[in-house]
Amino acid sequence: MTSNPPLLEVEALRTHLDTPAGVLRAVDAVSFAIAPGETLALLGESGCGKSMTALSLMGLTPKTNTRLLDGTVRLGGEDLLSLSEAAMRERRGARIGMVFQEPMSALNPVLTVGQQIGEALATHAGLRGKARRERGLALLEEVGMPDPAARWDAYPHELSGGLKQRVVIAIALAGEPDVLIADEPTTALDVTIQAQILALLARLQRERGMALLLITHDLAVVNEVADRVAVMYAGHIVELADRETLFKAPRHPYTRKLFASLPGATQRGCQLAAIPGTVPPLTSDLPACRFADRCEYAWAACRTSAPAWQTDAGARVRCHLYDSNYRGEPLPAALAAADTTADEVKSEAEPETLLEARDVAVHFPITRGVFKRTVGHVRAVDGIALDVKRGRTLALVGESGCGKTTLGRALARLIEPTAGTLRFGKDDLAALSGKRLRQARRHLQMVFQDPFSAMNPRMLVGEIIAEGLIAQKICQSAAARRRIAIELLDDVGLPESALDRYPHEFSGGQRQRICIARALALEPSLLICDEPTSALDVSVQAQVLNLLKRLQAERNLAYLFITHDMAVVSYLADEIAVMYLGEIVERGPATEVLDAPKHPYTQALLSAMPRVDSAKRGERIHLAGDLPSPANPPAGCRFNPRCPHVMDRCKQDNPQARSFGAGHTARCHLY
Repeated sequence: MTSNPPLLEVEALRTHLDTPAGVLRAVDAVSFAIAPGETLALLGESGCGKSMTALSLMGLTPKTNTRLLDGTVRLGGEDLLSLSEAAMRERRGARIGMVFQEPMSALNPVLTVGQQIGEALATHAGLRGKARRERGLALLEEVGMPDPAARWDAYPHELSGGLKQRVVIAIALAGEPDVLIADEPTTALDVTIQAQILALLARLQRERGMALLLITHDLAVVNEVADRVAVMYAGHIVELADRETLFKAPRHPYTRKLFASLPGATQRGCQLAAIPGTVPPLTSDLPACRFADRCEYAWAACRTSAPAWQTDAGARVRCHLYDSNYRGEPLPAALAAADTTADEVKSEAEPETLLEARDVAVHFPITRGVFKRTVGHVRAVDGIALDVKRGRTLALVGESGCGKTTLGRALARLIEPTAGTLRFGKDDLAALSGKRLRQARRHLQMVFQDPFSAMNPRMLVGEIIAEGLIAQKICQSAAARRRIAIELLDDVGLPESALDRYPHEFSGGQRQRICIARALALEPSLLICDEPTSALDVSVQAQVLNLLKRLQAERNLAYLFITHDMAVVSYLADEIAVMYLGEIVERGPATEVLDAPKHPYTQALLSAMPRVDSAKRGERIHLAGDLPSPANPPAGCRFNPRCPHVMDRCKQDNPQARSFGAGHTARCHLY
């Protein structure tokens, strides 16, 4: 923890917005400070006010409905909130920069990378012409952009997620700011790209001496980069401590619940300690302690008297449990630990194979010219073989662009496979069409990554859940369909009142529960889950994972779980298949693959995974470059351009799978 005087000081910051539901108290009496070269992580669930805090510091709150923007924000002694809009524009980018959460939304799709970086350099450094281009290319090189000259004239849609995030960081650095605000900079990125971005931010901060405000809901990311941590809940900061102190002994019941919600191998067979309910709407009348309605240790004083800041062993916490003026129960050392009641032990007998795929390929033609002549193919999936067993979970892991989602859709026949055989139960799925395919799909359902896009926004939840029943002609009676929908909502933990509401009225976790209920309406035997928890907070993720485990135990469901989150895989999966550029490079029982990975790509994925427990953090394997194009895959082993153990043979021959026993195989010339 740095001892330098603060560079950015925030005192009693308040941001209140006018909304149709009333005054929204998004930020309420928030105070913190950051010194030069220090990283402060602002941690909390979605809806707690983290991003609005950042926008308030930048003077970017919506002008039309901001009722109150009050408090003090001093940057190097200058109060930013007292500045005019014209003066604030001069400070933005030059003294305080921001990396926004979604890089595609932050970039202009009709301007090239060079034009967007050049605009920032012209505004903040007054550079023009050749000098601007040279400085822009130097910035791209500084943020680790491969072949900066080629990317200069590229448009955002031509770049991967990791490269777009690098461009956004380069724009934020163009004015050489003293403070950089990074709002969820790695949320939607693969674990390998996330590791690169975190390492990049740490290096740039070290070289430039910037203060960094990192906004995130990911505890493992906080443990990787933060010096101090401020935990935010419902517009308030409820705990403030240095990283080591917080991770050794979190004090506030909310912080402890966040830690207990984390999935991992040690929680296998147990229920995760999910936080009940959601962050309360900040337009409502909140109790004096805003966490009281979700806290198992709350008593009357928590709802009538606002807790004051208390100091405990170097940490500051806003909770009555640490206030000597109140007689509450002492906080147990292991508050809110995960439920240690193990799930029903799975049978040792080999379960039946529900879905069998052999040599499955999906190739998309590349066409050119007026007559759409085929000039090549994108080999998204190239000769995949896998089995999904009844009552078991097969996790399909890999970076974005490796073909995971395409494979999942091909297995559900939402995309037609180019080649291969698909056997689902007794049916040859690839040969089915029309009515017979619809009947087979009743038993094979899909849960998509983005629940909001997967639902018709104009349909009520009851109609959405009943849609499959109507399509399959299972229930002719509207009353019977409504009764089934009520039972399904109860199964996924939602009230009957949800039936008569629209998707936009629910949180992300609740929308994902509705999509699961819709998939369960047809009583399937297999669910293909495509990144169902990737964008969820840790507490909501725990609720969804608990739900999936319970439903699997009750209904003997099989899951094909597509993800890039290795912590979720280690908690949920029975078997793992690791996919790279259209091929399975390693597969086997989850414990074998996680504890003794054989393929260099699997080893790199596991090493890049940020960890809450610093003692378990091993040496990180840095992969060079990005995933090659599936339209032009490398010769030989497809991983060879990025492999740290590459040999001449790897560039010529594609390795065959080798068995390591217990169903564990890997395709690598090292063996």
